Amino acid sequence: MSAIEIRKLRFAYPDSEPAIDGADLEVEAGEILLVTGGSGSGKSTLLRAVNGLVPHSTGGAFGGDVVVFGRSTRTHRPRELADVVGFVHQDPEAQFVVDQVEADLAFTLENLGTPPAAMRRRVEEVLDALGIAHLRYRAPASLSGGERQRCAIAGALAAGPQALVLDEPTSQLDPQGAEDVLAAIGRLNTDLGTTVLIAEHRLERAGPLADRAVIVEHGKPGVPGLPGPVLSAYPGAPSVTRLGRVLGWDPLPLTVRDARRLAVTVELPLADLPEPASRGDVLVRGTNVRVDLGGRRVLDGVDVEGRRGDVVALLGRNGSGKTTLLRALAGLIGTDRGTIERAGSVAYVPQHPGSMLFAPTVRREVTETLRLLGRRDHGDVDRWLEALGLESLAERHPRSLSGGERQRVAIAAVAVGGADVLLLDEPTRGMDWPSRAALEQAVRAHANGGGAVVLATHDVELVARLATHAVVLGDGDVVADGDARTVLAGSLFAPQVLRVLPPYLTVEEVAAAVGARQ
Repeated sequence: MSAIEIRKLRFAYPDSEPAIDGADLEVEAGEILLVTGGSGSGKSTLLRAVNGLVPHSTGGAFGGDVVVFGRSTRTHRPRELADVVGFVHQDPEAQFVVDQVEADLAFTLENLGTPPAAMRRRVEEVLDALGIAHLRYRAPASLSGGERQRCAIAGALAAGPQALVLDEPTSQLDPQGAEDVLAAIGRLNTDLGTTVLIAEHRLERAGPLADRAVIVEHGKPGVPGLPGPVLSAYPGAPSVTRLGRVLGWDPLPLTVRDARRLAVTVELPLADLPEPASRGDVLVRGTNVRVDLGGRRVLDGVDVEGRRGDVVALLGRNGSGKTTLLRALAGLIGTDRGTIERAGSVAYVPQHPGSMLFAPTVRREVTETLRLLGRRDHGDVDRWLEALGLESLAERHPRSLSGGERQRVAIAAVAVGGADVLLLDEPTRGMDWPSRAALEQAVRAHANGGGAVVLATHDVELVARLATHAVVLGDGDVVADGDARTVLAGSLFAPQVLRVLPPYLTVEEVAAAVGARQ
């Protein structure tokens, strides 16, 4: 029996080309279906159509039909589907209605007329399931991005829906948080038979969870199938799958466990790995930094620096102080103790790019930075549009773009100003593989040109490929600091290749070793 049926779906936002163009897809009752594809391919629109947000909350031209547990979204608005389908936005901050986590979780239940005793029990269950009981009295605005994401998922679960639709649910979560959330989703599916439709770019965790996977391209989903075969040729496949391509493994692995079994027979020459690069002059430095916010100590005695040629990765669990540290380095907040020294200009890109996008086109957005700085454009706008793969989007309105595309626009709009130091908060959030590759190339070019980049991220695969230096924060203090290879090698959440074929960090390093062997 199909829980969700999408038939000949076609949808275009007002004054836009079709985001979905002739989509057919069925999700079986009780299955977990993984949806992936490039930024702007239509994944989010497809998911929004399942609970009626498209077209009831967006407007636009809608054709075809979407039926969820026998209810057509043509005749049922989102509030009339809330008891059967829970939805988690790509931007979790858009989901909160009440200014307290516990009260917000109860809000949907109140609207569904849930008896008080059942409501209380349901709220406690989802608080425990997502590990957020300690946040129950906090205001959503005071939480980190990852904490907000977990609370948003809890809100969708509170109503006990038959189907759960999740748009990038782990994009802002630390590795342990992502595993906890996906484990909770797996338990709901196994124990309650909850149908799950999940869109993700981080496939190393979502792939093994899914029963089937489907790739969306140009507004149309392909043919669903087992995750391994579907993802085998996909450029954004997990690192262990791409490792299997390099080493000729068949079948290709989807998990570290499968890859380690196959790696037993691999013989590679002694690794000739790059040495840590020498570091240049200091461009930004924080010394003994302490920051208190809202009566809480967020940073305590932190030392960090960015030198010419550096790509410094800030790692740590959600709420460990990464964003606060970036904002302090940028001068956006003051410190309660310690000093911030800036020997060069500094620019900051927040993890929520929508807050800084206001121009009518992408090109105007990037050009506006130069106008505000009183500088002429000597090809810088086109250079950054090209560097981040935005040329084809130059005349689009930034708010019509996907989350990953908006992230790239925000980075271009800040970087075009020519700051010595770029501070990037979760820069790969919502990005597909080509977008991440373009970002990595742009970051390397900036560092190689004598600048520095400090980025806060949970993406250890990105850190393995890009970072020269890594700093791990605990509860507001530094627990590890050193060259990226050394820090990652000592982590339980090391990149996949390091866990399979140490001391290699990336697929590219293994490919180079294979080439040397041949």
